[in-house]
Amino acid sequence: MSWYQDGLKFDCTKCGHCCTGGPGYVWLRIENMHQIAEFLRLQLRDFTKKYVRKIGERWSLINAPNGDCIFYESGCTIYQVRPTQCRTFPFWKENLEKPGNWQKTAKDCEGMNQGKIYSEEEIDALLLEDWHSNS
Repeated sequence: MSWYQDGLKFDCTKCGHCCTGGPGYVWLRIENMHQIAEFLRLQLRDFTKKYVRKIGERWSLINAPNGDCIFYESGCTIYQVRPTQCRTFPFWKENLEKPGNWQKTAKDCEGMNQGKIYSEEEIDALLLEDWHSNS
């Protein structure tokens, strides 16, 4: 049993706090790149050339010049096809290790501890998908 056996509340408010505030990495799987390219009506090679960088053996979205996510403009412009890392937030390994970690992240995320209750099973499924900490 986990400390979140009774579930956790989260509803994304699309506030952008996790998408802005400095440079970082938004890790991509090949299927993410295909989905986003199709959504943007771009050929995969054109999407990759314009929006993707290689970091070691992995792929990440580039940052906007101010360090924000390249697809954040008063909201996520690719929300429907956002990368796995974004879709699984805040259900990441480091946030779920102990209640204090969850609460620390919640200080910067207004959607945590609000709205929909995710069951332990739903959380564990999202945790398994969490790309950024699995690679």
